[in-house]
Order: sequence, then structure tokens, then C-alpha cells
Amino acid sequence: MLGLIETKRENISKYDVGRIWGHSSVGWEFVESVGAAGGLLWMWDDNMFKRRNCYKGDRWLCIEGVITKNDFQCAYCLVYGAHEREAKWVVWEELSYIAGLCQVPFCLLGDFNEILQVEDRRGLQNLSVSAEEFKSWVQDMQLVDFPLTDRKFTWFRGKSCSRIDRVLVNIEWVEQFPDLRLRGGPRGLSDHCLLIVEDTKVRGGPRLFRSLDAWFSHEGFLRMVKNEWRTLGGGPFLDKLKALTIPLRQWHKDNFRDMDTRLQKFEEELRKLDE
Repeated sequence: MLGLIETKRENISKYDVGRIWGHSSVGWEFVESVGAAGGLLWMWDDNMFKRRNCYKGDRWLCIEGVITKNDFQCAYCLVYGAHEREAKWVVWEELSYIAGLCQVPFCLLGDFNEILQVEDRRGLQNLSVSAEEFKSWVQDMQLVDFPLTDRKFTWFRGKSCSRIDRVLVNIEWVEQFPDLRLRGGPRGLSDHCLLIVEDTKVRGGPRLFRSLDAWFSHEGFLRMVKNEWRTLGGGPFLDKLKALTIPLRQWHKDNFRDMDTRLQKFEEELRKLDE
């Protein structure tokens, strides 16, 4: 399941979703932006999650369905919180209504544009009225705020740092998935870092194959693939694909050299600056 906030897109096509997701077994729903402001996009693996209902608001997108692996009926709600106090209350009331309408374990996640405690904002001494109201709403809804395991803040602008992005679930969700954890991913060019919810029980498995968009714009890439494919003969298709990774890896080193290392270095420098 992948959620994107502030897409800034009034229209999203199946082609757009396919390019992001990478293959065709994807379900998706979106809330259009208002001009270049806002916009939400949910995507999920159709083999893993079966959608039953979809509900939309100006600042939230809710997908109700079932996780096929364990037949767990639930609802995911992607949230882009308002900035003004009155508008925030409107969003919270709408989320309360949708949670009551679905009557299944609920997961709210996204940018709530509000903090829950003083430590969520750098240099803050007291909670604002709006933050106190948000804290009361979370308690009234009996939601659990997933702790962030590897960083303190999720939003950065200049010297300002806050944790306004979070994942809120009800107790039924925690009971069903006791080994979930929340960590922050790199933020790249955004002023928000990624939020990644993962199951700590999941281990092992084959190493994922990664490609770069830059490969396909390189004038020699497709020619190299065709030549290497011909040299592999007429063996089983999957075996040929596996064998192809060796020349691909070498071609990547010859043409892009230490780009992966440089990117990792820049991401590490960004992480240190955030901290």
C-alpha cells in the first residue's frame, strides 16, 4: 500500500499509476488537487488487498476492504490536514464520521499538520490550543500513535522542525499486527520525510532487482541488453533473466560508476542535518 500526499494533480491516469507502481496488478483511487494545491493518491496491490468501498473528502481519502493474506477487514485513510484551527476541526469530525461508518479496524496516516506533544516541535514550550484539541480528539477516538523509531521530526523548513506526519490506529489494529513499527525514510527534495510502516517479523527473501530511469535514456542501454540476451541462447526465460543481471551490473558500474554511493552519501548528510 502506497499513499502520496500533495500530488498537485487535478487528474491522474492509469498510465501515471502504472509508472509509479511498476506493474499492472494495482488498484488506485485519488482526490484531485485544487489547482496546484493538495491532491491525494492511494495505490495498492490487488493481489494483497481487495477494495470494497471508497470514501473521499477534500483532505482525506479512505479505502475500505480486506487484506487477503489473513482475511482482515479494515480501512486505510490517507490524510492531509488543514492549516487553520477551524478547518482542522472540520477534517477531524469528518474522519470520526467515516470511522464510525466503516465499523472496521481503522488506520489513519499522513500529514495532520498538528503535533501531539511539546517534544514534537523544536524549541516549543507549551502546546497551542489547536494541538490540545488534536490531542483530545485522538484520545476520544481511542487511537494509538505509532512511535517513530529512528528520528524525532518528520518536517523541516529552515531551522523549524516538527513531527506533524504520523500513523494512528485503533486497538484492534494493534492486536492484529503486534509487530508493526514506524520508521522514517529519506526526504530528498521534499520538506517531509517518508513514513514507512513495516512488519518486523518479515525477514529474508530474495534480493530485489532495481533499475534506474537513467538507464533507459542512455543511448547504449537497449543495444547492450539485446546483445547480451542473444548470447544467453535459448535457455529457460527466468534463468536468462537471472543471468542478465551480471552484465547489467557491470554496465551500470562502467557508465554510472559511484552514483549509488554518492546518493547514499547525500542522503546521509541530509539525515545528519535533520537530526
